[in-house]
Amino acid sequence: MILKRIDVFFSLFVVVHLGFLFGFFNGVAVGDREWVKKPFTDRDVWSPRLERAQNSRPLEVRFNEPANHWTDALPVGNGRLGAMVWGGVANETLNLNEDTLWTGIPGNYTNPGVPPILSEVRKLVDEGQYSAATTAALNLSGEPSNVYQLLGDMKLEFDDSNATYDEGTYKRVLDLDTATVKVEYSSNGVEYVREYFASNPDQVIAIKISGNKPAHLNFTIYLDSKLHHHSYVNDQNQIIVDGSCPGRRNTPYNESSNPPGVQYSAVLDLQISDGAGAVRVLDGQKLRVEGCNSAIILLVASSSFDGPFTKPVDSKRDPKSSSISKMDSVKRFSYADLYARHVDDYQSLFHRVSLQLSKSSKNISVNPLSENTDETISTAQRVKSFKTYEDPSLVELLFQYGRYLLIACSRPGTQVANLQGIWNKDIQPPWDGAQHLNINLQMNYWPSLPCNLNECQEPLFDYISSLSINGKGTAAVNYNASGWVAHQVSDIWAKTSPDSGQAVWALWQMGGAWLCTHLWEHYTYTMDQDFLRNKAYSLMESCASFLLDWLIEGREGLLETNPSTSPEHIFTAPDGKPASVSYSSTMDMAIINEVFSSIVYAAEILGKHEEALIARVRQAQPRLYPTKIARDGSIMEWAQDFQDPDVHHRHLSHLFGLFPGHTITLEKTPDLCKAANYTLYKRGEDGPGWSTVWKAALRARLGDSINAYQMIKHLFDLVDPNHEGDFEGGLYSNLFTAHPPFQIDANFGFSAAVAEMLVQSTVKDLYLLPALPQDKWANGCVKGLKARGGVTVSMCWIEGELDEVGVWSKNQNTVKSLHYRGITATAKISAATVYTFDKQLKCVKTQPLYWFDGIFLRK
Repeated sequence: MILKRIDVFFSLFVVVHLGFLFGFFNGVAVGDREWVKKPFTDRDVWSPRLERAQNSRPLEVRFNEPANHWTDALPVGNGRLGAMVWGGVANETLNLNEDTLWTGIPGNYTNPGVPPILSEVRKLVDEGQYSAATTAALNLSGEPSNVYQLLGDMKLEFDDSNATYDEGTYKRVLDLDTATVKVEYSSNGVEYVREYFASNPDQVIAIKISGNKPAHLNFTIYLDSKLHHHSYVNDQNQIIVDGSCPGRRNTPYNESSNPPGVQYSAVLDLQISDGAGAVRVLDGQKLRVEGCNSAIILLVASSSFDGPFTKPVDSKRDPKSSSISKMDSVKRFSYADLYARHVDDYQSLFHRVSLQLSKSSKNISVNPLSENTDETISTAQRVKSFKTYEDPSLVELLFQYGRYLLIACSRPGTQVANLQGIWNKDIQPPWDGAQHLNINLQMNYWPSLPCNLNECQEPLFDYISSLSINGKGTAAVNYNASGWVAHQVSDIWAKTSPDSGQAVWALWQMGGAWLCTHLWEHYTYTMDQDFLRNKAYSLMESCASFLLDWLIEGREGLLETNPSTSPEHIFTAPDGKPASVSYSSTMDMAIINEVFSSIVYAAEILGKHEEALIARVRQAQPRLYPTKIARDGSIMEWAQDFQDPDVHHRHLSHLFGLFPGHTITLEKTPDLCKAANYTLYKRGEDGPGWSTVWKAALRARLGDSINAYQMIKHLFDLVDPNHEGDFEGGLYSNLFTAHPPFQIDANFGFSAAVAEMLVQSTVKDLYLLPALPQDKWANGCVKGLKARGGVTVSMCWIEGELDEVGVWSKNQNTVKSLHYRGITATAKISAATVYTFDKQLKCVKTQPLYWFDGIFLRK
């Protein structure tokens, strides 16, 4: 028997590896099993009985002209390096970014002068002098964050033959399937093609330029930057740039700058086709290409940043030698190999989820731009037409675009995605391009779990770890508290102190606590106990320790926070004066409740439930100031029913417990859900992009498909960059989301909101199509979404009704209660088995899964 098993194992080994050797395995049948080519993705696991053909429209962001504004350019990124491709004909520009280029140095995020001021503010709050407390709280503010910088620009100047071109032939496309930008046009009888991508495996931005006639390619290339820099050409057809970021924010460079900031270096390598053309050096800084057939341009970059606790002047990193070494490594591969490695890496993430949506066949409103197979229709034209025709394929595109952007700006080992991801053109970007912890940073990572990109969240966990180190000092010195705290705005140096300026935005101690909820969410989706034990628990435990010390016994014997704000919003105090500081804002208490619940559950799982901290948490939970309903039937934003001078305010902080939190639910708190519904009605539809998609997700949690879809539709408003101040929210022509100006958070929030409309979950429950707009997305199929409890969900629906659903877990046995429109069924999900259910939630098929040497087999 043992010999027989060895023989079978050896046969499988030979078949698998010979299959790879000869490249025949792409769904090859072997016996009664199907072998799926490595690497398989979650969308490949389940095959529905009925599935409509793939979209006639590919997942592409398309332009028919070069960019006129930065928000017309197309983004590529590998997590660390980013570029915006303008696609000019006579002159091409790539705006370049590297994620560690920031102003400043590590800071001191403590203030020993805070405790007496804090006592004064608390006394004024207790006396009901909220306006005076708000004024006094100004003295609790700290320093502003540091500022995200840009690497510079790659400039290409083509010869006079490209001064004019056939505009009808021009095409500039970002292909989401391959994470590649392509520019095509004809000039003077020559068809030119440029291809751009940013490779994560090889940490390089690569460009290939070619024409269909020999010796017709002529251009000059150089690098420039708004930062202090020096560029020169070496003897290997390479341009090297060395530069530095300011050591202080808003301080221009000079030779005596002190302290020294982050240093950086970039290397551009140029290779031309063999047998044709020549390369000359111009002015010692530029390369001139003449008469070649094609050219390959590679760019790498490094900095001296050595973590948030090391001063740049003390860094042992040599950015120039690192960049030169990296370029030497990259050049071992051909362009074709670089491209193949890039696509394989990217698609292993992107291909996990597919989404197809279409209207009912009975819908007579047909979008001519959607039905038109003419590929000259630009994405901007499609956005313009959405309000009239509501093309579901454009929703698919924007959903997948959010996933693309997350892959492109946040990978293991990179910095956390900032307010613009990694894409920035300014020395002084809007809001410093900084990490804002009162919604924006969190929203950046909302799609990482449901949209099956959990690896992309790793930089967030690294960042939380850094914040916890600095935050312990802030908690101890500023607040005489244990544990760690972080406030509203941070930066690459893991700033944890309050922001500068008014208390309405600067004074908010819940930024770190909100981030800690992401640690628990990661566990609930992955059920990874090693992560919970080795990474998450200590961070959650220390956060809970701070919150216990921050809470004070207040009115009616309840525990409260004082001072407290509801982010960026003011109220009218009983004396008629404007104020922002009071006690126990609804958001404060909702976040604390969420953290306390999470640490209690985590302690049970890890066998730490008898520890003293957990006992303190259990005692505190029932004494937390509760969420209350105002006289008008809405959720109270503050502990008292203050008058709200701006009922349409952009923040929805008091609805945190509904989404992304879990303390307000249709099943357990129907009265609060009714109040939340009225709160959303009061807030209205208008607001910046991130507010719009948050409203969509909140509506989805309420099962309100009509209004969830209305907020999805509301985002499809084409922003004119020349008059962006006239807009609230909306999309730029390259599908970047607008505040305005550009903030990337709504791109991510959109993907998360769509996923929330299709699948909701707890560790034990799975809700199918809870907020499906039946008349708008009447037919559809989604594959590869993740749900809590460690399961993957795929399903198809027809004319608004569920047709089939597939549920499986790779290595987790679990029991799930499936819910669909009043029908509930309990299913025992065994590891490595696909369960298919019909619309009555009856299991109609089980299908074992097998993994062998990374190969997926399906019975």
